[in-house]
Amino acid sequence: MKCLSLKQRFEPYRDVIVFIVTLLVANYAWKWTMQGDDYGSQVTWLGLDVTAPFEFMACHVASAVFWLVSLFRDTVFMPDEHTIRFASGSGTTIVWACSGLKQSFIWFCLILTVLPVNANARLWLHKLWYIPLGWVVCYAVNILRLFAIAMLIEHHPEWFHMLHDYVFKYLFYAILFGMWVIFVEKIRPLSLSH
Repeated sequence: MKCLSLKQRFEPYRDVIVFIVTLLVANYAWKWTMQGDDYGSQVTWLGLDVTAPFEFMACHVASAVFWLVSLFRDTVFMPDEHTIRFASGSGTTIVWACSGLKQSFIWFCLILTVLPVNANARLWLHKLWYIPLGWVVCYAVNILRLFAIAMLIEHHPEWFHMLHDYVFKYLFYAILFGMWVIFVEKIRPLSLSH
């Protein structure tokens, strides 16, 4: 019986291993290099002030979530540009970390590190359109995630941490994984055709 080398044993799992390693490295690189307080008065990357884009996105996301919630509830108001409140007294604040930029960064890293089946430059052409498409999906999912959290905590504010830190966080990563699978299984093979 022939012994398989370590490389041969892991070859069927290569893409999933690259996905897991990339996800972990991107996530921890973000956590170690991005610093900011809860309200985004200052956000830094490696000590450089990058507050402006995070402040812009947090305000934009809060406005979009408020608009969506107001379609369903007339009990909602915005006391400031980051906060969504209900007449019930519950509410949430959209901070810099809720901007969706971290997930967009992770998405970029995930698709960037997809390995070609062979040395084929056409894979890069597919990455050029699929990465921005993923950013649009990340943006939409982030808005819908925060909308759902806001709607669910109106009468159940005690659910916030479970929904924010667990349910919707991991659902977001499951969606990233699904989009990555589509790229690896459906889009990457297109680079081999023709």
